[in-house]
Amino acid sequence: MDINNLKNCPCGKIHHSDVKNIITGSGAVNKLPDVLKEMGTKKVFLLADCNTYSAAGKAVLKLLSDNDIAYSEYIFSDTALEPDEKAVGAAVMHYDADCDIVVAVGSGVINDIGKILSNTANRPYIIIATAPSMDGYASATSSMTMDGLKVSLPSRCADVIIGDTDILKNAPEKMLKAGIGDMIAKYISISEWRISHLITGEYYCEAVADLVRTALKKCVYNADGLLKRDGEAVEAVFNGLIIGGIAMAYAGLSRPASGVEHYISHVWDMRGASLGTPVELHGLQCALGTLIAVKMYEKFKKLTPDRERALACVNSFDYSKWSDELRNFLGSSADTMIALEKKEQKYDTKKHEKRLSCVIENFENILQIIKEEIPDLRDIEVLFEKTELPKSLTEIGLDEEILPMTFKATKDIRDKYVLSSMCWDLGILDEITEDMI
Repeated sequence: MDINNLKNCPCGKIHHSDVKNIITGSGAVNKLPDVLKEMGTKKVFLLADCNTYSAAGKAVLKLLSDNDIAYSEYIFSDTALEPDEKAVGAAVMHYDADCDIVVAVGSGVINDIGKILSNTANRPYIIIATAPSMDGYASATSSMTMDGLKVSLPSRCADVIIGDTDILKNAPEKMLKAGIGDMIAKYISISEWRISHLITGEYYCEAVADLVRTALKKCVYNADGLLKRDGEAVEAVFNGLIIGGIAMAYAGLSRPASGVEHYISHVWDMRGASLGTPVELHGLQCALGTLIAVKMYEKFKKLTPDRERALACVNSFDYSKWSDELRNFLGSSADTMIALEKKEQKYDTKKHEKRLSCVIENFENILQIIKEEIPDLRDIEVLFEKTELPKSLTEIGLDEEILPMTFKATKDIRDKYVLSSMCWDLGILDEITEDMI
């Protein structure tokens, strides 16, 4: 894959990614020995879990042995490994200091742990992907559970990403679905990035957005072949996820790849961490979050802005009462959001008036962005049918009753302008969530 950094971009930003090489396609893993030799590797530290060891780790170790490349390895015995302090501690404690590179074999959890380990050891990092399931392969952060809360920790971006379609296409079907689910989410993320640029002045780059759009189109075009484990369809999803990660690096923020649909998923993650409610794969939750967001945008397009109603709603808003509602809904996870608001002051009335004026003045432009970026609901539903993605909360073990509060809570996760933020600004948040169930 060509990952040349964008040169002389009209946005004025110098785009950069720390990923040095991406190798995809049938038999891609066989290029590992040459890559290691080019990097001057003397000894590899291989990290995997019992599932990814069976999927590819064992074959990678044979590849190293056959090419006389020394190695040490640590294989997690957990069948359901969690990305937490215990897992990171185990990886660090088993690390062989004689090794000069970390090679992880896996997907989400193993990759997140591998990035932290390589960062801690100050060693180059290679990820050999076993599933096209998420867009974190090319990111420099790790999604972890720390003190029971989901956090994003600075780590190390992979120097080399290897995605062998002969391995990827044999991933569990659920992980294939999660990958396309995470890609479909980009319809919302790009739309909301443009809207936020219009309303808040947030940085936006059309060239970066177009990288993501192009990758998404290829995924959708090949969607029919994904569950048939067609190599081209699987590679399209994997490459799309890599491009999503690189786009975030180019932009210096998560906007190109996540919007309110990701925040919907985050809310469910937070409830899971605090209250023990079910949590599904990130990509599947984001897919369902996308479907919910598309439905909400369909309703939004039919609304007419009313300045007086918006001001009245904001003036009657009781943040103390809302904080109690968040705590009841999210448990201890809400404390982080409440503490964040003390710093960000999203609910400040003067800030609201400024945003409200921008929304009303640019409402037709906002509707045009939605029209350009987000497909009609029926088109999304057809795509969900092709890829057998979940269409209801009950399919991922959750109660439909939590839908309205889930959507309302998304505006509080952090200071990112998303659909729920705009609905609050317009004083229509209660109205638009009335018949979600």
